[in-house]
Amino acid sequence: MKLIRFGEAGQEKPGLLLNDGTRLDASGFGRDYDEAFFGGEGLAALAAWLQTNGASAPRVAPEARLGPCVCRPSKIVCIGLNYSDHAVESGMELPKEPVVFFKSTTALCGPNDDLTIPRNSTKTDWEVELAVIVGKRASYVSEADALKHVAGYALHNDYSERAFQLERGGQWVKGKSCDTFAPLGPFLATPDELADPGALDMWLNVNGEKRQKSTTSNLVFGVATLVSYLSQFMTLLPGDVISTGTPGGVGLGMKPPQFLKPGDVVTLGIAGLGEQRQVARACA
Repeated sequence: MKLIRFGEAGQEKPGLLLNDGTRLDASGFGRDYDEAFFGGEGLAALAAWLQTNGASAPRVAPEARLGPCVCRPSKIVCIGLNYSDHAVESGMELPKEPVVFFKSTTALCGPNDDLTIPRNSTKTDWEVELAVIVGKRASYVSEADALKHVAGYALHNDYSERAFQLERGGQWVKGKSCDTFAPLGPFLATPDELADPGALDMWLNVNGEKRQKSTTSNLVFGVATLVSYLSQFMTLLPGDVISTGTPGGVGLGMKPPQFLKPGDVVTLGIAGLGEQRQVARACA
């Protein structure tokens, strides 16, 4: 299945994207895509509901806004320097263990919402990433069992303000958590929708010019490794998001570095997980 959420920001309703591109209103199912949904056999119940009600459920207008494909999770856990070319362009050594940081859940927004460049920003940057959505509570899980704890996958743009992140002291979270810095979606694809999440083409353009082009086969630490690794340090709850890192081609790594300015258009996609489009706007 492909899960969507649609409607005005903060008032999103659950829906489904069908194979023919039709958007289905799943409000009649009665549950949003949150921790209780993922942790309580919600996916199986939704599949049964779709089988019975799919033909009669209302359709969602193509122009309706899409929100983040999961209701606010307990946490967004991000992995840094998880592609060798990105580590090189960042001037950092390839990590021996995953580099872990957090992103505030208030950064979540819809896949096509405007990007707000934060106040005092001079170095807002882009990062196309594969996101993993946790489907079952995970604590001290083995790598062999890790994928049993995955509900699905989604496209994520891990926006970063590099001056906040690298020049202001402290942890990376300051440069990662501004409002609109975590567009997620357009949909969550359950694992059966993807032949191999470790072999997905990915790309990102700025104003129509290619900036990032890679594949998830270039991940240093794969999905199963990351789920298992993180569960050794924290309990992953259903609905949590793990963003697995970005390949080379970020603005910070360009010579000279290039960063986003108001009016810039960022488009990105991952094979099997759809596309996003954001227009950069100055903070009011």
